[in-house]
Amino acid sequence: MGKFAKWIGGGLGWVLGGPIGALVGFALGSLFDSSDAVQPQDGGRTYHTNRTAEGDFKMSLLVLIACVMKADGNPKRSELDVVKRFLVANFGEQGALEALGILKNLLKQPIDVAGVAAQINRYMNYSSKLELLHLLFQIAYADGAVNAAELALLQRVAGIFGVRPADFDSLRAPYTKQQDENWAYKTLGIEPSATNEEIKKAYRKMAMKYHPDKLTGLGEDVKKAGEEKFRSVKDAYDYLKKERGF
Repeated sequence: MGKFAKWIGGGLGWVLGGPIGALVGFALGSLFDSSDAVQPQDGGRTYHTNRTAEGDFKMSLLVLIACVMKADGNPKRSELDVVKRFLVANFGEQGALEALGILKNLLKQPIDVAGVAAQINRYMNYSSKLELLHLLFQIAYADGAVNAAELALLQRVAGIFGVRPADFDSLRAPYTKQQDENWAYKTLGIEPSATNEEIKKAYRKMAMKYHPDKLTGLGEDVKKAGEEKFRSVKDAYDYLKKERGF
């Protein structure tokens, strides 16, 4: 497994069971020896640990990236280039190369989106699920716009994750600045009718919700990637402060 040590990071736990486990097994092939293998019990529902390790988060992200790329049919070369730039920016050159090797194998397989999302929902906390969606939005909007099939998939996954509609809109809003004059309000999870005090309160609440420290344990690169959403909350607040003059 040494070849993929940087990407897998702190090891793999619950992703080795369930529908994600089958995908991971194919994608990594013979890299796992017998000591790494998981023998699922209780209908495939018992794994190494319920705690989300760095590797669990990253492999879940790769599987969902594959889902997004396949949402509108066969993945295009241009989409793979977009994903490569995203991976390099967030996880470094070595991590990106390792991830692309796994991703290309994932793209060859049929993926049960609902089953994958349900498994992630069972084991991952809310903050981590929000960060998964945040990273998927980065990819979906990397070429300037999200297509209908990609947006529908993200909404489906968010629904299975139990993500609140306001949080989904908050994640999406920073990418719609050119089309939506209310993007800053949506980023903060409030209505345009909110008072200045309500805006301040919403900013403090959202800053706490998306603080990168909530991603501790998922790896420094994941935590760093989470800083972008944290910054987008501050950008929205600064925009409204200037717009309203408070």
